Amino acid sequence: DLATSSLSLAGRGVFVTAGTVPKGAVVSMYPGSVYQQYNPILFQSICNPFIFRCIDGVLIDGNDKGISKVIYRSCSRRDRLGPYKTSDVTWLTESPLNPLAVGQYVNNCSNEKAANVCYQEFDVPEAFPIELLQYIPNANYGHDVERPLRCVVLVALRDIENGEELFSNYYTIV
Repeated sequence: DLATSSLSLAGRGVFVTAGTVPKGAVVSMYPGSVYQQYNPILFQSICNPFIFRCIDGVLIDGNDKGISKVIYRSCSRRDRLGPYKTSDVTWLTESPLNPLAVGQYVNNCSNEKAANVCYQEFDVPEAFPIELLQYIPNANYGHDVERPLRCVVLVALRDIENGEELFSNYYTIV
């Protein structure tokens, strides 16, 4: 769940609110619009602290406000396949369908707070069931992308107890 971070001046943070998360488990997902290296992102990037850069240069804009929010909703609606939603837009609301879609609010570790999660990039396989795409909080910015949808999850580096805040190292991608 989201709550005020234990780090001063960090804003909101993500906390484990039920049970223990075992080492190696997926803790959250980094939601947002997925931009290929050739997609324009200048206006969306202005004053936007929620842009995640993947190793290969793919960008994920996890901002749930302003132009980023409008673009994500537009791309999600554009990609709908008949009755099937191809992405989750509820992460933009106060009642997300996928409770893991809060990875953009995981704060960077500090000298006092060690990282307990790391980023793991993966591409959604083409054989992924279409009826389950509605739970993935990512949408391609471009409509003509010839590669699988990129997602980033945060994985527990150790067992994480109930009440603990999640911290990542912004420079570590597995």
